Amino acid sequence: MQDLSPGIGLGSSALILSETVSPGVIRLTLNRPEARNALSRALIRDLHAEIERLGADATVAAIILAASGKVFSSGHDLKELTAHRSDADGGEAFFRETMSACSAMMQAIVACPKPVIGAVEGRATAAGCQLVATCDLAVAAETADFATPGVNIGLFCSTPMVALSRNIPRKRAMEMLLLGEALSAADAERFGLVNRVVPAAQVMDEALDMARVIAAKSKVTVALGKAAFYRQAELALDDAYMYASEVMVRNMMTADSEEGICAFIEKREPDWKDR
Repeated sequence: MQDLSPGIGLGSSALILSETVSPGVIRLTLNRPEARNALSRALIRDLHAEIERLGADATVAAIILAASGKVFSSGHDLKELTAHRSDADGGEAFFRETMSACSAMMQAIVACPKPVIGAVEGRATAAGCQLVATCDLAVAAETADFATPGVNIGLFCSTPMVALSRNIPRKRAMEMLLLGEALSAADAERFGLVNRVVPAAQVMDEALDMARVIAAKSKVTVALGKAAFYRQAELALDDAYMYASEVMVRNMMTADSEEGICAFIEKREPDWKDR
């Protein structure tokens, strides 16, 4: 596997490492391996901030989301949550703030104009599975697995359910949510939770290959397309076509659309201006 660690970027925190791994491609790494990359309030805050920072960076074309250690993410930090049961309100305010912050972070990934590719080398459970489902694309190791096991500890995975049910068939989502059993990487690919499954040593290379392909496209076109994909998916069929038609018109009016079509007709490579 090639070296993908040329240096830590300026946006890094102790919990989220940010690295440029190829021109226009940034890798964000969850960095709480000792806690199985549990999504603490601090990690959620820092990941949200990084996604928004990179989304606004005109030099960034794609983001790879990876994790340190053997576990991609075990979900919410249950020890942190439990510690707040001694609060005057039994922890209700902290629980509400945590779930709200996590939901906002997941939505920031969807709203980010740069495609986010999950690189999953280990287990992803509960909100960790939600994080994978929220990514635009995902590559998984053959040994990775995925679960929403909250039902086993009396805490139904209601927020992970939102992303999960938008990625895989309903019956399969309910099976994961009600039984709490792990889904193999092969089944995750078959059901549509991840795009590709490769040997563990090839996960980062595969994710980088996908990111490089995206980075070679027009940034304005990719941003328009990503936003349109998620919005139309929530609309009725006639509204979706009406909205998508308007997006196509806006896209046609961009300089990159004009350049791309001319390049195709003239049988040459396009020179993107990203506008």
